[in-house]
Amino acid sequence: MRAKIKIIHASGLENAVLFSIALLLFNLIFPKHDSTLLSIVNEALVFFTIFFLYNYLHQFLSSKTDTPISLVINVGILAALLYFILAITNSILDAEDGRVSVSFVNSLFSILLVFVFMGAIVYIFTTFRELFYLRQKKDHSMYFKTMLVFFALSFFSNLLLLFDAALDYLRDAFYVVTIVLICLNSVRVAWIAFLTKRQKYYLLILAIILSVVFGMVFAQVSDSKTMKQLLYVFSPGLLTLFSLVAIYGAVYFGVIFFTTLFHLPTAEAFDRKAEEVSSMMDLTKLITQVFDFKELADTVTTMTARVSNSDSAWLATKIEKGIELNSVHKVGYIDAENISKDILSLVEESYDRLEIVDCSLLNNLTKNNYNQYKSIAISPLKVHGNINGYLFAARNQESTFDKEDRNAIQAFADYAAVALENAKLIKESIEKERLEKEFDVARDIQKKILPSKIPSTETLDISALFVPAFEVGGDYYDFFELENNKLGFVVADVSGKGISAAFIMAEVKGVFKSLSKIIFSPRELLIKANEILNGSIDKKNFVTAVYGIIDRKNGKLRLARAGHTPILICSNRTIQKIQPAGIGLGLSYSASFANSLREMEIQLKNNDIVVCFSDGIPEAKNSNKEDFGYDRFESLISLNCHKNLEAVSNVIIKELSLFSRDYSQHDDITLVLFKWNQKQ
Repeated sequence: MRAKIKIIHASGLENAVLFSIALLLFNLIFPKHDSTLLSIVNEALVFFTIFFLYNYLHQFLSSKTDTPISLVINVGILAALLYFILAITNSILDAEDGRVSVSFVNSLFSILLVFVFMGAIVYIFTTFRELFYLRQKKDHSMYFKTMLVFFALSFFSNLLLLFDAALDYLRDAFYVVTIVLICLNSVRVAWIAFLTKRQKYYLLILAIILSVVFGMVFAQVSDSKTMKQLLYVFSPGLLTLFSLVAIYGAVYFGVIFFTTLFHLPTAEAFDRKAEEVSSMMDLTKLITQVFDFKELADTVTTMTARVSNSDSAWLATKIEKGIELNSVHKVGYIDAENISKDILSLVEESYDRLEIVDCSLLNNLTKNNYNQYKSIAISPLKVHGNINGYLFAARNQESTFDKEDRNAIQAFADYAAVALENAKLIKESIEKERLEKEFDVARDIQKKILPSKIPSTETLDISALFVPAFEVGGDYYDFFELENNKLGFVVADVSGKGISAAFIMAEVKGVFKSLSKIIFSPRELLIKANEILNGSIDKKNFVTAVYGIIDRKNGKLRLARAGHTPILICSNRTIQKIQPAGIGLGLSYSASFANSLREMEIQLKNNDIVVCFSDGIPEAKNSNKEDFGYDRFESLISLNCHKNLEAVSNVIIKELSLFSRDYSQHDDITLVLFKWNQKQ
């Protein structure tokens, strides 16, 4: 699109330059237009030069983003310069006693001077066209195009006199109709309504000056015989256009003066509405793009003070102990805080709508003195019926807040309420995202800590299952190959959630893996592990664990328990709960920890199943917040103990999932099963 516009610009300028060169050469070769044919050719060259220059300038000005005032100033400068050149040229010609020699008129200087006049009037006329269409809501192009037609007719009407001097009435008729159309088109000044009050005052002065300037330009062209002769000899049509554009300028800026004068009483109201709409748009953009509530609060207070004509503004939000100031504008924090507390103390309940507080009444009802203000507006920050804070606006003038002021304050309070809610939600979202990333790291650590392969022999089948919860806990299980065909195992649970629990679990894994190679007593291993963890675990954390050793030759099981869930042994469908004494790792580092531990030895029978699990199974809840419980768990094991271990695990998980399908899992689920297969 831009390339296409550039091509149009280039072609318009090239045509204008080509016709200008042709016109210049024609007037140098034929300084006198004695014949009708030469006059017609000259007028045609002048017309097409003006036409293409007009088209080029039209495209040029349309692509500019100048304000109307800038366009008016440009026209004013050009008109003043044009008058200055006319005056100087007229003085030079008058100095020769009104005698304009043919050699002078046809000189290159005079032709170039006429070209300057031609370019100036075309630029001025094109600017009038841009101002005509500026801010128009309806299509009035027909009026302007009709005027263009009569401008062209007035231009060529001078040629009629070459055929018959009695046809001058047609020339005068076209001239008069063009002036009438100029007057009609001059009233199309919709753009004035969109100027600020300051710009309208500025435009008022410019309109007076430019009306006078264009009137003087018209007088120079009309009254000076020498100037008229200079232009007329070159092109009668150009002289007509020159005078018409001068009339257009005088009439147009005269209309602008009176129109601007009539718009002044409503200028302040328009400025206020424009400021309010602009502020609302800016604030809306900030709400969607800025996530810092402090920055939004500063913008709200600044805009509120400006739009509502207030001297000060501040914003406060509710907290548990009262209110908290978020932003102040042209008022001290202490003063704003004291005023806010005193105003809020005047009513038993919160302000649920905008109220205006008289400061003289406030001074009588409180111990403080607020003589710097006459009235204060307070508007609640309400979202979904909940009041989260207040927006204050204060005036030190006698004039109270009118309806427009109150509407503006209420509107900004509504925006501030939305911004506060958005900032709160965004903060919660960021915190949630941070926790999710932390959980992802913890889950990744947890997966890497758990054994990738489950050991199995002819005499011992093993099944291990781990179902992580959304909130990462510290469940952990592992297996250790020991001497003499023995297998060590541990099932542990770190208290707490998140990445800290995952790191503790990683440390616990290293401790158990190292100690399992040198200590072959479950009790002694747990005692040593507790000593090593001293200083590594915070007081608020602890680890429950069960550590055992199974002899794969004879089925003997030795185990010790540090505060973990009981171990279940299913033998001939009978469930035995094994729960040797012991407290969790990290709860005590004195001798009481060792004294509390007991080690047990159990002889497994053929097809006995040893069940180790975490508290995520019995403590799983349903929609009524009822626990899955030990009884239901033990019953499932008893009924399915004849199946292989994978089938038993699947049944347990299936029933657990059905039980808690309407309640989210809040803890990890760990289930480790051993089945002793005695050789026959």
